Amino acid sequence: MAASFSSIAPTTPVLQFRANYSKSILSLPDSCLRIISSARCPSARLIACSLKTEKLPLGAGVNLSGGPVVKRSLQKRLVIRSATIEEIEAEKSAIETDVKSKMEKTIETLRTSFNSIRTGRSNAAMLDKIEVEYYGSPVSLKSIAQISTPDGSSLLLQPYDKSSLKAIEKAIVNSDLGVTPNNDGDVIRLSLPPLTSERRKELSKVVAKQSEEGKVALRNIRRDALKSYDKLEKEKKLSEDNVKDLSSDLQKLIDVYMKKIEELYKQKEKELMKV
Repeated sequence: MAASFSSIAPTTPVLQFRANYSKSILSLPDSCLRIISSARCPSARLIACSLKTEKLPLGAGVNLSGGPVVKRSLQKRLVIRSATIEEIEAEKSAIETDVKSKMEKTIETLRTSFNSIRTGRSNAAMLDKIEVEYYGSPVSLKSIAQISTPDGSSLLLQPYDKSSLKAIEKAIVNSDLGVTPNNDGDVIRLSLPPLTSERRKELSKVVAKQSEEGKVALRNIRRDALKSYDKLEKEKKLSEDNVKDLSSDLQKLIDVYMKKIEELYKQKEKELMKV
C-alpha cells in the first residue's frame, strides 16, 4: 500500500492514504509502520498504534477516504438516568390508587356477603350469592328470574324462562339459605319462618367471621403497599422520611376502612337480633 507525506507546516507531516486501496491493514509492511511511528504528528503515531494493536481490516473502525485516518471509539458507555420527580409521583399515585380500589372491593364483597345472610325480614339480596346451572353454565339467580318481596316473610321468584324452574329449585335447596322452595310450575315461592334464638346465634358467628376476614384482607393490602414503598426506597426514588410519611398516611386510610367494616358488622348484628 502506497503512502505519501504532504506538509501543511514545515514540521508537521500529515499522513494520507489513497482510498482506492482495499487490502487489509494487516498487509502494511513493517517499514511503513516504523515510518508512521516515528512521525512527529500525534495523529500519525495514534494511527500507527492502532494498526499494530487492532489489526483491523479496511472499513472496520478506520476510514481511508482520502483524508487522515480516524479511529472510532468502540467502547460502550453506561448511562444511568435518575427518575424524575414526575415519574416518582406517578408511581406513588399508582400505589395509592391501587390500595383504595382494593379496599373498596373488600368493603363491597363484605356487604354482599352480609346481605346474603338471612335476617328476620325477607330481602331479595338474600339470593345474591345463589348460582343456578343454566344450560351447562353457572349463572346468578337474579340474572334469570325476577325476584320480589310480597311481604316481610316471603320471596317470589318468576323465571324469565320457565324451563329453568327445576334448576332454580335445586340451587335453592342446595344453598345454605335454610328454606324449602314451593314450585307451582309458573313461579317459586319462598316462605321464611321466624329465626330461632339458636339460629340467630349461629348466623351471628358467621357475620363475625366474615367481618374478621374483611379486616385481614385490609391488612394484607397494607402489607403489599408497604412493600412497594420499600422497593422505591431501595431504588433511591424515595427517602426514608418519605416512606415514613407515606406509611403514616396509609395507616390512616386503613383505619377509615376498618371503621367501615365495624359499622357494617354492627348493622348486621342489629338486624339479626330483631324479633
